[in-house]
Amino acid sequence: MRNVRYKKWLWVLMATSFVIRLVLSGTLEFGNDEVYYRLYALYPDWSYFDHPFMVAWVMRIFSLNLLFTSELFLRMGAVVLGTVNLWLVFQIGKRLKDERTGFLAALLYSASIYAFVITGIFILPDAPQSFFSLLALQAMIQSLPYPEKKSAQKQMLLFGLFAGLGILSKYTAVFLWLGAALYILFYQRKWLSKKSLYLSVIITFIVSLPILIWNIQNRFISFTFHGERVDMLGHGLNWNTFLTEIVGEIFYNNPVNFVLIIVAVTAFFLHKKFLKKAYGRILVVTGVPMIALFILFSLFRATLPHWTAPGYTLLLFMAAAFLAEKRKNGLPVVVKSALGLLVVVLILGFVQIKTGILYHDHSSEVVETGSNDPSLDMFGYRQAGAAFAKIVKQDTLSGSMSGKLILTGNNWFPLANFDYYAATPLKMKTLAIGPLQNIHEYAWINKKRGGFQKGMDAYYLTDTRYFRPPDKNLQSFFESQEIPDTIPIVRGGRIAKYVLVYRLKKLLKIPPDPLQKIE
Repeated sequence: MRNVRYKKWLWVLMATSFVIRLVLSGTLEFGNDEVYYRLYALYPDWSYFDHPFMVAWVMRIFSLNLLFTSELFLRMGAVVLGTVNLWLVFQIGKRLKDERTGFLAALLYSASIYAFVITGIFILPDAPQSFFSLLALQAMIQSLPYPEKKSAQKQMLLFGLFAGLGILSKYTAVFLWLGAALYILFYQRKWLSKKSLYLSVIITFIVSLPILIWNIQNRFISFTFHGERVDMLGHGLNWNTFLTEIVGEIFYNNPVNFVLIIVAVTAFFLHKKFLKKAYGRILVVTGVPMIALFILFSLFRATLPHWTAPGYTLLLFMAAAFLAEKRKNGLPVVVKSALGLLVVVLILGFVQIKTGILYHDHSSEVVETGSNDPSLDMFGYRQAGAAFAKIVKQDTLSGSMSGKLILTGNNWFPLANFDYYAATPLKMKTLAIGPLQNIHEYAWINKKRGGFQKGMDAYYLTDTRYFRPPDKNLQSFFESQEIPDTIPIVRGGRIAKYVLVYRLKKLLKIPPDPLQKIE
C-alpha cells in the first residue's frame, strides 16, 4: 500500500460503516437500556437517576425534538456520532504519528464491538461520551506536552470544555481529568503555573454543573446509587465476577484488538520506539487507570465490561502506532482478522436475534421459555405490543376493564420496553410501583405523568425471558387480580417466549412515593 491515499479509504470506511449501522439501527428492536433512556428524552431534566442528560439531548436533536420516535431516529445520534468518530480517530492517529497510523486506528476502532455497536448503533450514554472523549484526547495531545506554546493554552481550555461535555454524557469521563492530572504531576509540572490549566478546570466544573444541581435537589441519590455499585466493603473475593469482567472486556473490545493492545503497551514500557514518549504517556495514564480500577472492583462484586471500554479505546492508538511501525505497507493480517471477527459477530448476532436459528431455548415450562436466550432482549416486543392492543380493545368493548387504564410494573425493565412498544401506541400511561432501587427514573416520571388515582384499572406485562409476576406488594394496592392472558412470541416459526398480560382491578390506595425518603 505504497503512496496510499488514506483519506480516500477513510471515506469509504466511514460510508460503509454508516450504512451497516443505519440498517441495523432501523431493523433491531430496542434493548432494555436504550428504551429506558428514551424516557430521559421524553422528560428533560438537569440530570437523571442513572446518568447525566446528554444522551437525552442527543435523542432529541437527531429525532428533530422527538418528531420521529422510531428506533431508527432515536438511534440516529449514535449512528452519526459513530461515523464522525472515525474521522476523529484518523485525525488523532495522524497527529500521534502519521496518516497510516490514523487509518489503522480507524480500522481497529471499527473492529471494536464496543465502538461499532454499543456506541455506534445503540443509543446509550456511551455514544456521546465516546465522541467528546475523542475530542478531549485530541486537545490533550496538542496541549499537555507543550506547556510553553500559546496554542497549547487554547487547547487546554478546549480540553476542559470537552471533558465537561463528556462528564455530562457519563460519569466515567472524569477519568480524562485523572489522566491529565497524572501526566502533569509526573511529566509536565510547568502546567501548574499556567492560568489556562485552572481555567480549564473551572470550565469543566461549570459545564458539568447541571449534574451537581440535580443531585443537590435529590440528596445526591445518583452518586449514592453508583457508589453502592462499586462499594467493595463487606464483599469477599469473587473470582466468578472477575473472570466475567475479563472475558467481557476481551469480547467487547474484540479479542484481536485486546491482544494488540497488550502487546503494544508492553512494547512501550520496554522502551520500543514506535510512538513519541509524551504521547504514549498520555494514552497510558488516561486509559490504564480506568481499566485497572474496574478490574479491581470486579474482584469483589459484579461489574459491567463496557465500563472499561473507553480506556481500551484510547489504547487502540498505541496498537495502531505499533502496527504502523512494524509494517510500513499493506494491511496487516491482524487488522483483517479483527475486522473479519466483527463481521462474523454482526452476522451471527443479527441472524440469532431475528430467527433464533443458532440457539432456541425451549422449555416444557411456559414461564421458563426463552429465559436463557439473551438475544430475546431485542426481539418480540413489537409482536407483544400488537397483541396487547387487541386485548385492550376487547376488554374495553366488553367493559371488563374500565375507567382510567394504565400499564404498571415493579421494575424499570422490561417495564420500559412495554411502555414503548405496548402502552405508548395506545396513549396509555405507564406508572411504576416499587422501591427506588427497582423502578429508577420512573419514581420521577410517575409524578410527571400525573401519578396514581384510586379506582384505576391496570395491566401488568411480563415476559418469560425475565418472568416476574406481580408481587404481593403490588397486588396489595388493587382489589383483585385476574388469571393472565398468554401471548406467544414467534420467531423463526417457533415460540421463542411468552408475554403474560395480568389485569389488576380497581386501585384501592395510592402507592407510597419512593422519593419521600430523599426529600
